[in-house]
Amino acid sequence: MANKAKPTNEMKLVFPALSANESFARASVSSFVGLMDPKMDELIDIKTAVSEAVTNCIVHAYRNSSGNIELTAKIYPDRTVYIKIKDRGCGIEDIGQAMEPLYTTHPEEERSGLGFSVMESFCDDVKVTSKPGSGTTVTLRKKLGIKL
Repeated sequence: MANKAKPTNEMKLVFPALSANESFARASVSSFVGLMDPKMDELIDIKTAVSEAVTNCIVHAYRNSSGNIELTAKIYPDRTVYIKIKDRGCGIEDIGQAMEPLYTTHPEEERSGLGFSVMESFCDDVKVTSKPGSGTTVTLRKKLGIKL
């Protein structure tokens, strides 16, 4: 999933894992990617995937604690966008199981278990790395169409 070219632009944000900051992350990435003049549906796809990834950090990673979310976005010359959302929360024990549609660690709550499925449907590639007790990193890749 790595891009060997040098990014033409990049940004990094660090913010507390608070539900109020989910819209901040989405808007920030939208503004950053907007510099590339993407199609509206491409921008909506990216905003939705970021929203899901950040929400997962807020709801699952720091469930009974607090912490920060690191969001890094990079734009490459071939119009590929990489977005990395990282937490230092509880981590995921079984990534394969967590990425299965409808799987949720909290079935007693109103959680659909579709976060990773949504990310995968809106991005070209989704990579998840995690270590229990050390946190999770989700990397999203989306190649934007040709600029008209």
